[in-house]
Amino acid sequence: MKILQLCNKFPYPLKDGAAVASTFLARALASLGHEVSLLSMNTSKHWFDLEELPSTFNHYRNIYTVYIDNRLKPADALLNLISGESYHVSRFINKRFSSELEKVLQCTNYDAVILETVFIASYIETIRKVSPRTLVILRAHNVEHEIWERVAKNSGALKKWYLNLQADRLKKFEIGAGKACDILGTVTSRDADTFRSLGIGSYIISIPIGIDIRDYPENMESFRKPVSMAFIGSLDWMPNEEGLRWFLENIWKKRLYVSFPELTFHIAGRNAPVWIRNLDMDGVVFHGEVQDASAFVLQHSISVVPLLSGGGMRVKILEAMALGRMVISTATGIEGIHAEHGKHCLIASEPGEWEQTVKDCMNGKYNPEAVGRAAREFCAVQFDNLRIAEELVERIGKYS
Repeated sequence: MKILQLCNKFPYPLKDGAAVASTFLARALASLGHEVSLLSMNTSKHWFDLEELPSTFNHYRNIYTVYIDNRLKPADALLNLISGESYHVSRFINKRFSSELEKVLQCTNYDAVILETVFIASYIETIRKVSPRTLVILRAHNVEHEIWERVAKNSGALKKWYLNLQADRLKKFEIGAGKACDILGTVTSRDADTFRSLGIGSYIISIPIGIDIRDYPENMESFRKPVSMAFIGSLDWMPNEEGLRWFLENIWKKRLYVSFPELTFHIAGRNAPVWIRNLDMDGVVFHGEVQDASAFVLQHSISVVPLLSGGGMRVKILEAMALGRMVISTATGIEGIHAEHGKHCLIASEPGEWEQTVKDCMNGKYNPEAVGRAAREFCAVQFDNLRIAEELVERIGKYS
């Protein structure tokens, strides 16, 4: 097949879930003999110089990019209030990108176009106009409106009102996009059930986030060192910031550091807000953006993911597990992965549960190395990107 993949930010470097999900699927499809090309926005927020692409990033037949200024602008956000449109989506609507999409579609007869995330679903109309016979696959990395509904619940009155307004608009857009595509791909079965409950009648299939276990080196040396905990993620993503603040205030400062003053907690990630950059809390070390995320994770025996809101599948959890780390996550964070508590990971949602779980690790009830090894094996079997790509091609064949 000839496949065109559309992304709302360039899928490299592999520092966030969207980049990992998009790149690994395209790489797997190319490995199976399919011709995959990329048309991506290269945004002001996540701009990447293509001159810095490594030679190993060679799975695309063609790469096309369009620069997009998608900065959050207060004036635009205010004007958006009277527009009735989703501000999350409007930031990615661009005439130059639409024109480039038309040109790319006119040059090649693609069998399928895969839109990575709902944020570029506005271009389904362009695809239909230029290439009406091309199969349109929308890959929903999350049920996006649910994320903002969850964040709104934990916000102050004014912020809650604004986030609920945007969540409602985003929900309407997601429903429309789900109905407009030929195939709606979700990364979890739970997300698929949610979309069905919204009345979306499109052909819905599962396209989980896959990984290549060979890209994740196994290193158990950190388990021989004093136990340390780590968090890594995009710090400008509101659910990450919200969860991290909650963890620091309610679990680390009040419980874990009191009980285990020898324990250290390490934070890494890009675009950190001021309060994280200026954080002064006992036992906490902020590293900023790190050059090698895997190396950072491997330095610490426990990876924590204290998400209170969010959806889809958390790639950072998969990556930590693939690296053989013990992961402690909330039930929200582990959604869609179906890992077994006590075997492949540990699940704790309330502050008291977190405290007890860490105590169980420190006193030997749970062995971080044993759990880490089981987690790596689990990922290698359940989230192999080649198997996932093969299943996608098979499902596309059944639809056709």
